[in-house]
Amino acid sequence: MNVVLFDHPQTKVSLQPLSFTRPLAGIRVGILTIAEKWERRLKVVASFLTEEYLSSKYPAKIEKDNIFINGAVCPDEAMVKIIYALKEGQCLYSKDLLLAFRGSKEKFDKLKVKESEGAIEHNEDFTIIDAVWKIFKKNAEQIHADFELITKDTVSQPLKDKHTIIYGAENVFIEQGTKIRAAIINAENGPVYIGKDTQIHEGATIKGPFALCEGSFVNMGGKMRGGSTIGPFCKVGGEVNNSVIFGYSNKGHEGFLGNSVLGEWCNLGADTNNSNLKNNYSNVRLWHYGEQDFKDTGLQFCGLIMGDHSKSGINTMFNTGTVVGVSANVFGAGYNRKFVPSFSWGGGEQLTTYRKDKMYEVARSVMERRDIDFDKDESKILDYIFDKTARYRDWD
Repeated sequence: MNVVLFDHPQTKVSLQPLSFTRPLAGIRVGILTIAEKWERRLKVVASFLTEEYLSSKYPAKIEKDNIFINGAVCPDEAMVKIIYALKEGQCLYSKDLLLAFRGSKEKFDKLKVKESEGAIEHNEDFTIIDAVWKIFKKNAEQIHADFELITKDTVSQPLKDKHTIIYGAENVFIEQGTKIRAAIINAENGPVYIGKDTQIHEGATIKGPFALCEGSFVNMGGKMRGGSTIGPFCKVGGEVNNSVIFGYSNKGHEGFLGNSVLGEWCNLGADTNNSNLKNNYSNVRLWHYGEQDFKDTGLQFCGLIMGDHSKSGINTMFNTGTVVGVSANVFGAGYNRKFVPSFSWGGGEQLTTYRKDKMYEVARSVMERRDIDFDKDESKILDYIFDKTARYRDWD
């Protein structure tokens, strides 16, 4: 079975700035990325059909017989069974949305869902991440699903620290190589997954559902509230609530992060805070790249969406429903704009363009600390985003 996870064009735009730097299936929600969910359930190594500027880093492997799956769709048991049973030329759809197709790339490119003879309508409920705020909104339920998938027929490592208190121990899974000291873990309201080679330092408090992925740290006194995922190789502290950090990012100090999503290679300076609730309790409006305007999320709680490689200085304040693009460096007193374009430098209304050579110098240093090369693929992606987002930097 050759599985190819494809990007739906409208969804791709809806998930910017997070989708600027990855295919849709590279989004992390729950414990795993969407790609990892499909790979585990289908027992395959998937490839990606994405935009050309991303294809060097995320190449597609195409064969004569392929199963193309919508990369924004989170798998469940019912959908997996249907996809397994697809025959050549058959597609699975919901309303006008293509979920999966089996066949050649030529037929996939020409496919018109409603006109296809082999079209199967999917009438069951399913989870699709087609808006940035759905990443944190759906995160708790996806932690539950991924926890069941990952821990099935496996045994948790024992907790060796006598000073750590666990409530709901049956809902806690600990991978190998973890180090936990004098923490409180409450899994009574949802599972807590503690990944390989992680550390939970003294005085940390964790409430499920919660995921701490491989190689990540919760610093001393950290308050990790339910519905949160800390992706691989991150350092977190302060208070985190119903938020997702994709990976390789740090929020190591005091400060509040709530109902938010951070991409990779981000860093929040000490005492960075975001608001997640408006003073008048009205719905939060969030910048939408497709609409070229702020769009009603229908949510009362919505915080910060930050693209890859972006940073904030100490004491930075983000207003309710703020979107920060890729490779922005935000600092200064007072609240910042609710839409900070990619490659911005500064704060408030005092923004200039972050020079590419300086940004690449920082990105190279940050990635090399993790033994990852800032290579031609990375620079090509950022070059493309710099040009594509130039129109938003209206001060140039």
